[in-house]
Amino acid sequence: MSSYKLPPIANLPALSTAERVAVLDALFEPCTALHTLTLDLLHTAKFQTYNDLIATVGAQLTGLAASPSTSDTEWLDKILGAHPRLGEKKVDSAQSKAEQAQLNTGGEEEAAQLRQLNEEYEKTFPGLKYVVFVNGRSRPVIMENMRQRIARGDIKQERAEAIKAMCDIAADRAVKLQAP
Repeated sequence: MSSYKLPPIANLPALSTAERVAVLDALFEPCTALHTLTLDLLHTAKFQTYNDLIATVGAQLTGLAASPSTSDTEWLDKILGAHPRLGEKKVDSAQSKAEQAQLNTGGEEEAAQLRQLNEEYEKTFPGLKYVVFVNGRSRPVIMENMRQRIARGDIKQERAEAIKAMCDIAADRAVKLQAP
């Protein structure tokens, strides 16, 4: 995990744009589409807790998912696609790097299976990447979940699960990134 610490939630509206971007990037993943969707909200709204902020972002994403507009769906897919592929060696955010470290402990055969599943997932759900809150689960358990979601083939359900996973990941990060 990085040495970054989230500022007190009450300070969010007074932060600079760059500092608000850093908060979003630490909780979620670096993503211009998410910045565009949410940055102003961090400046104008007051949140009691980071979980309140995360729930609000989740509601924004769910609104995009429910929208009949193709451009809203494309916008949502950009945000969901900002997560790195599961098991990816080159990961930009310190949080994802730490979270994925436990998945990169299996052998090369498992790593190859995971790469193949990522490709199959992205072929089944164009524009998306598989997003899951790993939360200590092993690579075989995660890969089985991935297979089930590919077999289900339901893009709307997939977006809903990805939004929930993003919010679960963000809530876990918020706990770890708050100053004691």
